[in-house]
Amino acid sequence: MQSTLERASQWLALLCKLVAGIALVALLGVTIADVGTRYLYRLTEGAIAVRVSGSVELVSYLMLFSLLAAMAANVERSQVVVEAFSHGLSPGIKNRLHGAYLLGFTALGLILFLGLLDSASAAARHGEVTQDLRIPMGPIYYAAAVLSLLLGLRSLVHAVLSAVFGAEGEVSSGD
Repeated sequence: MQSTLERASQWLALLCKLVAGIALVALLGVTIADVGTRYLYRLTEGAIAVRVSGSVELVSYLMLFSLLAAMAANVERSQVVVEAFSHGLSPGIKNRLHGAYLLGFTALGLILFLGLLDSASAAARHGEVTQDLRIPMGPIYYAAAVLSLLLGLRSLVHAVLSAVFGAEGEVSSGD
């Protein structure tokens, strides 16, 4: 069962890294295009007036997706171990404490999921759209809800691996 959970977690991490990477590349592309077109406008003194409409809006939603996906992809590396508190503990106890800590991220992911799911259904019912580009908000909220659910699921998997099986998580040392 432990190897199944580890493989499932690796596949979910790969999916989340892919989503985060695509969102970051798109975010950079929008930003570069916006800055480039503004510079072209200034160089030509307004003769070429090509603009990227809604760039701030696009960047904010792409940032949301990239952050949620990156959090879900790297949840096992989330704890910073402060040696002053845990230096005398055995590795098994440290791993189990790490698992208990990850239960907080499980709760966070599930709370975000439920809140975003509620927002998505309300936005879909009322036809809510973004301010500049008039993109429907429902799909944006649904995508963020799925990424929050992935955060909760990966946190739960690693909490079980650490707390039940005593598997070592990747933690950063706070020396």
